[in-house]
Amino acid sequence: MEYFWRGQRIRYQRAGAQGSPVVLVHGFGASSDHWRQNLGVLGQGHRGFALDLLGFGGSAKPAPGAEIAYTFETWGALVADFIREVVGEPAAVVGNSIGGIVALQTAVQAPAWVTRVALLNPSLRLLHRRKRAQLPWYRRWGAPVFQNLLGWEPFGVWFFQRLAQPQVIRRILQQAYARREAITDDLVQMLYKPSQDPGAAQVFLAFVRYSDGPLLEDLLPQVTCPVLLVWGEADPWEPLALGKRLAEQFPQIHPFVTLPGVGHCPQDEAPELVNPLLLDWLAG
Repeated sequence: MEYFWRGQRIRYQRAGAQGSPVVLVHGFGASSDHWRQNLGVLGQGHRGFALDLLGFGGSAKPAPGAEIAYTFETWGALVADFIREVVGEPAAVVGNSIGGIVALQTAVQAPAWVTRVALLNPSLRLLHRRKRAQLPWYRRWGAPVFQNLLGWEPFGVWFFQRLAQPQVIRRILQQAYARREAITDDLVQMLYKPSQDPGAAQVFLAFVRYSDGPLLEDLLPQVTCPVLLVWGEADPWEPLALGKRLAEQFPQIHPFVTLPGVGHCPQDEAPELVNPLLLDWLAG
C-alpha cells in the first residue's frame, strides 16, 4: 500500500480491521518487511501498520538537501502524519534500533496521537557528537575522520557499493543476530534489494554522517505516555548494561524486559518471545 507524504511515496503494510492500532517502525537499512513475523500476529486483535521510513525499503529516496533532511525530526513528523492521516486515531508505536528513537520523537512531537511506546533494542547512538568522549581514543578520533571522508561523494558511494552486497549484508547480520538460524536468504534479499535503488547511497551517507539530533536521554524525559523497553541481551552494538541504566534512570520505562540469547533485532530473531510480549503490553 502507499501513502504520499509531502509529495513523497511512502510504502506501508497493514493487517487487521478491528482493535486498537499499533504502528511498527523499522531500524536503519531495513523496511516494514522486518516486521513480517509480527504484523500478522498483532493484526489478529489489533489494527496493525508497518511503514517504510522515507529513504528506506520501498519508500521514496529523495536526495538529501534543503527540502529533505534525514533526521529524527523528519521521520517523527512522517510517523505522526501517518497516524493522523492513515490510521485515523491515536496509536501505540513500536520501534527497533533507530526506529525506537523515531517512535519517541513521534511521541514528543505529537503526544496526543501516541498512546504508548515500545522500544526494542533502541539505538544508543554511541557515535553521537555528545557521546564520543566516552569512547576509546581510537574510535573517538577515528569516527569523525571517517565520517568526513564519507562526505566526499566518490569515496562515499564506492564504500556504500562495497557494503551493499549480499555476502557483506550476511556478515553484518551475523554480527547483529545472536540466532544464526534466523539469517535466511529471504532476509538478506530483503535488505539487499532496496540498497540498489537510485538514491539509496545518498541516504546512507547522509545518515552515517548525522552526529547530532536527539538521544534517548533527551527524549525520554519529554514523553508522557508509558514506555516498554525490551533488550536482546546478546546485542553486540547496544550494550545491555546501558539499557539497564536507562531503565533505572527514567520512571517512564516500565517494564524493562531482557531476552537472553537474542541480539539486536528481537522481533525477527525471536518472534515467539516478542509477539506475546507486545500483545500483553497492548492489552494492558
